[in-house]
Amino acid sequence: MTKAKKVLFITQELTPYVSESPMATVGRKLPQAIQDSGREIRTFMPKWGNINERRNQLHEVIRLSGMNIIIDDTDHPLIIKVASIQAARMQVYFIDNDEYFHRRLMIADEEGKEYEDNAERAIFYARGVLETLKKLRWCPDIIHCHGWMSAVAPLYIKTAYREEPPFVNAKVVFSAYGEMPTQKPVDNFLDCLTFRDAKADILKQTGIDFSSPDAFGQLAIAFSDGYIQGEAGTHPELLEYAKSRNVPAWECPGLENMGELYGACYDQIFEAE
Repeated sequence: MTKAKKVLFITQELTPYVSESPMATVGRKLPQAIQDSGREIRTFMPKWGNINERRNQLHEVIRLSGMNIIIDDTDHPLIIKVASIQAARMQVYFIDNDEYFHRRLMIADEEGKEYEDNAERAIFYARGVLETLKKLRWCPDIIHCHGWMSAVAPLYIKTAYREEPPFVNAKVVFSAYGEMPTQKPVDNFLDCLTFRDAKADILKQTGIDFSSPDAFGQLAIAFSDGYIQGEAGTHPELLEYAKSRNVPAWECPGLENMGELYGACYDQIFEAE
């Protein structure tokens, strides 16, 4: 019997909006499989600058746009766009901002150099999704975060937003894939992360080395209720880290029977105390 009836996907990549990759393939197939299994879904991704808005028929949702998100004392306007994947009967919400996403690629520029403000982009993305969900007044049972660009969302769900109606009873799952940052977070990363109850002292209590690129994956797991390996054979150290923190962890379930396999994980996490 289905226990977790509503699932929110906060993903980094999703076809057909970006090129195929293991993460983008799961981003596309998993929400559809979960929806086809009888559960209700919502899906978010960043509006990367290499997404063709006209071809993919993105349009702005005025009633959801318009607020500012403050990061390190700077205001950043939040723009929400939406598009539909007709074959899957699935809507995708896009988090956009001219500074962080417009005319910029995903994680690295044309020369393969990672953007120095990726940590800020991740923070903006996470808070943008959570603020939009509040406006939608939709309360998920499971929030599944895919890729390191979503890695700060579990922190905020469990601290800064924990008393907001959409998140009070939600359980959080994180999945990492082959692509993880190689650059260490910026020196003011903790200052940028600090928001409401997501305070520096809570972050320091985790024991995570925030000067290491590994900080993103560990941060996500530290505030998650479950870890599902997104790509087979990748980041065994995160599987071990999850187990060391008594976070339920699963190796990659693969692309077959996704609705059943992932759904079983969701139900087990949702029922756990």
